[in-house]
Amino acid sequence: MSYPEDLRYTAEHEWVRTPGEHEGSVRVGITNYAQDALGDIVYVSLPEAGSTVEAGSACGELESTKSVSDIYAPVSGEVVAINDALDATPELVNDDPYGGGWLFEIVPSDAGAVDGLLDAAAYEGTLAG
Repeated sequence: MSYPEDLRYTAEHEWVRTPGEHEGSVRVGITNYAQDALGDIVYVSLPEAGSTVEAGSACGELESTKSVSDIYAPVSGEVVAINDALDATPELVNDDPYGGGWLFEIVPSDAGAVDGLLDAAAYEGTLAG
């Protein structure tokens, strides 16, 4: 399994793409590894646009046929958009985790915080253990 080199990652299996669609934002989703481990996703609960999230804190949930897993904020900031398509088609997270299955966008309170996340090679290193 390979991971896109242009993204940043967390040890909790979230990815961050810079820039997002909104000014100053980053787009957040879960990795292919995470969606594969979860199995078929049947429901997605996301933070509300306008809410503030703290890096490392749970801010939503993914429910699959196997379990319910928390979504963690990769950086602190304000949620400016959520992927409304996931209400009707949560399976997009499984089908296209780096594209149509994105979760939400955050405007980081510290623009440099994204640089502190893992690159693709470092993320893959966390999976080898």
